[in-house]
Amino acid sequence: MKILLAVDGSKAAQAATKLAAQMAKALAAPPTLVLMHSDAPLMRRVAAELGLDATRKYHEGNSNLALKPSRAVLKRAGVAFEEKTTVGDPAESITKAAKAGKFDLVIMGSHGRTALSSVLLGSVANKVLSQSTVPVLVVR
Repeated sequence: MKILLAVDGSKAAQAATKLAAQMAKALAAPPTLVLMHSDAPLMRRVAAELGLDATRKYHEGNSNLALKPSRAVLKRAGVAFEEKTTVGDPAESITKAAKAGKFDLVIMGSHGRTALSSVLLGSVANKVLSQSTVPVLVVR
């Protein structure tokens, strides 16, 4: 089984990571687990002002912060995993990675916003649910 665990460093992502670790340990054969973070791109003007190297370091830093708590949970649980980071629209990046990598399942957290705030602010989980051809498990 191939599982894509999409995280953003939030408490909801931590809950999703704990569930993914429990699932991985319960399976008869260890799954291929990929821990993923997609960092939203900077505005072009900001990226141009920072330059390529500083922009790359900025995204690496954001991804490291987002992945760090989940890394710790998975390591404590003794679950093997790989990492994937991207820069782009998170929902689009997750759905593309899930399809291209032929994953069996996407696991991610949801902040549990109200319907109104999701409409106004958007929701990565809602977008992934509506766009993904791979089954998605959303943890709250």
